[in-house]
Amino acid sequence: MTQPELLSRKSYLWLSLFFAVLIWSGIEPKDRLTWVLEAGPAMIGLILIAKTRQSFPLTPLLYFWILLHCIVLMVGAKYTYAEVPLFDSIGKLFGWERNNYDKVGHFMQGFVPALLAREILLRQEVINSNGWRNFIIISICLAFSAFYELIEWWAAFIIGEDADAFLGTQGYVWDTQSDMAWALFGAIACVITLKKWHDRQIMPLL
Repeated sequence: MTQPELLSRKSYLWLSLFFAVLIWSGIEPKDRLTWVLEAGPAMIGLILIAKTRQSFPLTPLLYFWILLHCIVLMVGAKYTYAEVPLFDSIGKLFGWERNNYDKVGHFMQGFVPALLAREILLRQEVINSNGWRNFIIISICLAFSAFYELIEWWAAFIIGEDADAFLGTQGYVWDTQSDMAWALFGAIACVITLKKWHDRQIMPLL
Protein backbone atom coordinates (compact mmCIF):
# COMPACT_ATOMS: atom_id res chain seq x y z
CA MET A 1 0.00 0.00 0.00
CA THR A 2 1.42 3.39 -1.00
CA GLN A 3 1.69 6.33 1.40
CA PRO A 4 -1.10 8.34 -0.32
CA GLU A 5 -3.42 5.30 -0.16
CA LEU A 6 -2.66 4.85 3.55
CA LEU A 7 -3.36 8.53 4.23
CA SER A 8 -6.58 8.32 2.26
CA ARG A 9 -7.77 5.32 4.29
CA LYS A 10 -6.93 7.08 7.54
CA SER A 11 -8.84 10.15 6.38
CA TYR A 12 -11.91 8.07 5.52
CA LEU A 13 -11.73 6.35 8.91
CA TRP A 14 -11.39 9.73 10.66
CA LEU A 15 -14.38 11.15 8.82
CA SER A 16 -16.45 7.98 9.33
CA LEU A 17 -15.92 8.09 13.09
CA PHE A 18 -16.61 11.83 13.22
CA PHE A 19 -19.90 11.65 11.32
CA ALA A 20 -21.03 8.44 13.04
CA VAL A 21 -20.74 10.10 16.46
CA LEU A 22 -22.17 13.39 15.17
CA ILE A 23 -25.27 11.69 13.74
CA TRP A 24 -25.70 9.58 16.90
CA SER A 25 -25.44 12.67 19.10
CA GLY A 26 -27.97 14.55 16.97
CA ILE A 27 -30.67 11.88 17.30
CA GLU A 28 -33.04 13.03 20.05
CA PRO A 29 -30.49 14.91 22.17
CA LYS A 30 -31.42 15.93 25.70
CA ASP A 31 -31.71 19.58 24.68
CA ARG A 32 -31.59 20.72 21.04
CA LEU A 33 -30.19 24.18 21.79
CA THR A 34 -27.43 22.68 23.90
CA TRP A 35 -26.65 20.23 21.10
CA VAL A 36 -26.16 23.10 18.66
CA LEU A 37 -23.97 25.05 21.09
CA GLU A 38 -21.82 22.07 22.12
CA ALA A 39 -21.54 20.24 18.78
CA GLY A 40 -21.01 23.52 16.90
CA PRO A 41 -17.27 23.82 17.73
CA ALA A 42 -16.69 20.26 16.48
CA MET A 43 -18.32 21.09 13.14
CA ILE A 44 -16.37 24.36 12.89
CA GLY A 45 -13.20 22.36 13.58
CA LEU A 46 -14.05 19.96 10.74
CA ILE A 47 -14.50 22.87 8.32
CA LEU A 48 -11.15 24.38 9.33
CA ILE A 49 -9.39 21.03 8.95
CA ALA A 50 -10.90 20.56 5.49
CA LYS A 51 -9.82 24.04 4.40
CA THR A 52 -6.22 23.59 5.61
CA ARG A 53 -5.79 19.91 4.71
CA GLN A 54 -3.74 20.67 1.59
CA SER A 55 -1.98 23.89 2.57
CA PHE A 56 -1.10 22.93 6.16
CA PRO A 57 -1.62 19.21 6.85
CA LEU A 58 -1.31 18.34 10.52
CA THR A 59 0.50 15.44 12.14
CA PRO A 60 -1.41 12.15 12.62
CA LEU A 61 -1.05 12.61 16.38
CA LEU A 62 -2.82 15.96 16.28
CA TYR A 63 -5.57 14.67 13.99
CA PHE A 64 -6.18 11.82 16.44
CA TRP A 65 -6.52 14.14 19.43
CA ILE A 66 -8.73 16.56 17.52
CA LEU A 67 -11.09 13.67 16.71
CA LEU A 68 -11.09 12.57 20.35
CA HIS A 69 -11.87 16.13 21.46
CA CYS A 70 -14.72 16.33 18.94
CA ILE A 71 -16.15 13.07 20.31
CA VAL A 72 -16.02 14.47 23.86
CA LEU A 73 -17.89 17.56 22.63
CA MET A 74 -20.51 15.53 20.80
CA VAL A 75 -21.15 13.21 23.75
CA GLY A 76 -21.67 16.28 25.93
CA ALA A 77 -23.97 17.70 23.26
CA LYS A 78 -26.05 14.51 23.28
CA TYR A 79 -26.75 14.34 27.00
CA THR A 80 -25.64 17.80 28.22
CA TYR A 81 -22.47 17.87 30.30
CA ALA A 82 -24.41 17.57 33.54
CA GLU A 83 -26.18 14.34 32.60
CA VAL A 84 -23.75 12.02 30.80
CA PRO A 85 -24.90 8.57 32.05
CA LEU A 86 -21.45 7.02 32.45
CA PHE A 87 -20.34 9.84 34.73
CA ASP A 88 -23.54 9.58 36.75
CA SER A 89 -22.52 5.98 37.48
CA ILE A 90 -18.91 6.94 38.21
CA GLY A 91 -20.16 9.73 40.49
CA LYS A 92 -22.20 7.28 42.53
CA LEU A 93 -19.20 4.98 42.82
CA PHE A 94 -16.90 7.73 44.13
CA GLY A 95 -19.52 9.73 46.02
CA TRP A 96 -19.37 12.81 43.80
CA GLU A 97 -22.07 15.41 44.35
CA ARG A 98 -22.14 16.38 40.66
CA ASN A 99 -21.59 14.91 37.21
CA ASN A 100 -17.95 15.72 36.37
CA TYR A 101 -17.99 15.02 32.64
CA ASP A 102 -17.59 18.76 32.02
CA LYS A 103 -14.14 18.56 33.60
CA VAL A 104 -13.14 16.02 30.95
CA GLY A 105 -14.28 18.53 28.35
CA HIS A 106 -12.27 21.35 29.88
CA PHE A 107 -9.19 19.14 30.28
CA MET A 108 -9.41 18.45 26.55
CA GLN A 109 -9.96 22.18 25.98
CA GLY A 110 -6.43 22.68 27.30
CA PHE A 111 -4.79 19.48 26.03
CA VAL A 112 -5.74 19.62 22.34
CA PRO A 113 -5.25 23.38 21.77
CA ALA A 114 -1.83 23.00 23.43
CA LEU A 115 -0.87 20.36 20.87
CA LEU A 116 -2.18 22.51 18.03
CA ALA A 117 -0.38 25.62 19.30
CA ARG A 118 2.84 23.62 19.73
CA GLU A 119 2.63 22.32 16.16
CA ILE A 120 2.06 25.77 14.68
CA LEU A 121 4.81 27.42 16.76
CA LEU A 122 7.33 24.72 15.85
CA ARG A 123 6.53 24.48 12.16
CA GLN A 124 6.42 28.26 11.72
CA GLU A 125 9.62 28.57 13.76
CA VAL A 126 8.07 31.31 15.89
CA ILE A 127 10.27 30.68 18.93
CA ASN A 128 13.28 28.42 19.43
CA SER A 129 13.47 28.23 23.23
CA ASN A 130 11.61 25.18 24.53
CA GLY A 131 10.90 26.85 27.89
CA TRP A 132 9.48 30.02 26.38
CA ARG A 133 7.53 27.97 23.83
CA ASN A 134 5.85 25.95 26.59
CA PHE A 135 5.05 29.14 28.51
CA ILE A 136 3.41 30.68 25.43
CA ILE A 137 1.48 27.47 24.67
CA ILE A 138 0.06 27.30 28.18
CA SER A 139 -0.75 31.03 28.10
CA ILE A 140 -2.61 30.59 24.78
CA CYS A 141 -4.64 27.71 26.25
CA LEU A 142 -5.56 29.71 29.35
CA ALA A 143 -6.59 32.66 27.18
CA PHE A 144 -8.73 30.36 25.04
CA SER A 145 -10.32 28.85 28.17
CA ALA A 146 -11.06 32.31 29.58
CA PHE A 147 -12.63 33.38 26.27
CA TYR A 148 -14.84 30.28 26.29
CA GLU A 149 -16.03 31.16 29.80
CA LEU A 150 -16.93 34.62 28.47
CA ILE A 151 -18.91 32.96 25.68
CA GLU A 152 -20.82 30.96 28.31
CA TRP A 153 -21.51 34.20 30.21
CA TRP A 154 -22.79 35.92 27.06
CA ALA A 155 -24.93 32.88 26.25
CA ALA A 156 -26.50 33.03 29.71
CA PHE A 157 -27.49 36.67 29.13
CA ILE A 158 -28.82 36.11 25.62
CA ILE A 159 -30.57 32.76 26.09
CA GLY A 160 -31.70 33.13 29.69
CA GLU A 161 -32.88 30.13 31.67
CA ASP A 162 -32.49 27.81 28.68
CA ALA A 163 -28.71 28.28 28.96
CA ASP A 164 -28.50 26.21 32.17
CA ALA A 165 -27.86 22.97 30.28
CA PHE A 166 -25.11 24.66 28.24
CA LEU A 167 -23.43 26.20 31.28
CA GLY A 168 -23.52 22.94 33.28
CA THR A 169 -22.53 24.61 36.55
CA GLN A 170 -24.80 22.27 38.57
CA GLY A 171 -24.86 24.78 41.41
CA TYR A 172 -21.07 24.74 41.87
CA VAL A 173 -20.02 28.30 42.77
CA TRP A 174 -16.40 27.80 41.61
CA ASP A 175 -17.33 26.15 38.31
CA THR A 176 -15.73 28.82 36.10
CA GLN A 177 -12.45 28.76 38.02
CA SER A 178 -12.28 24.96 38.11
CA ASP A 179 -13.02 24.79 34.37
CA MET A 180 -10.02 27.01 33.68
CA ALA A 181 -7.89 25.00 36.10
CA TRP A 182 -8.70 21.77 34.24
CA ALA A 183 -7.78 23.45 30.94
CA LEU A 184 -4.48 24.45 32.55
CA PHE A 185 -3.87 20.86 33.73
CA GLY A 186 -4.62 19.62 30.21
CA ALA A 187 -2.18 22.04 28.58
CA ILE A 188 0.60 21.15 31.03
CA ALA A 189 -0.06 17.42 30.60
CA CYS A 190 0.19 17.80 26.83
CA VAL A 191 3.53 19.60 26.70
CA ILE A 192 5.02 17.16 29.22
CA THR A 193 3.75 13.82 27.89
CA LEU A 194 3.61 14.21 24.10
CA LYS A 195 6.80 16.18 23.35
CA LYS A 196 8.97 13.33 22.01
CA TRP A 197 6.16 11.65 20.08
CA HIS A 198 5.06 14.96 18.60
CA ASP A 199 8.61 15.97 17.66
CA ARG A 200 9.14 12.73 15.70
CA GLN A 201 6.03 13.41 13.61
CA ILE A 202 6.80 17.08 13.05
CA MET A 203 10.37 16.58 11.79
CA PRO A 204 9.35 15.41 8.27
CA LEU A 205 7.09 18.50 7.96
CA LEU A 206 9.77 21.08 8.79
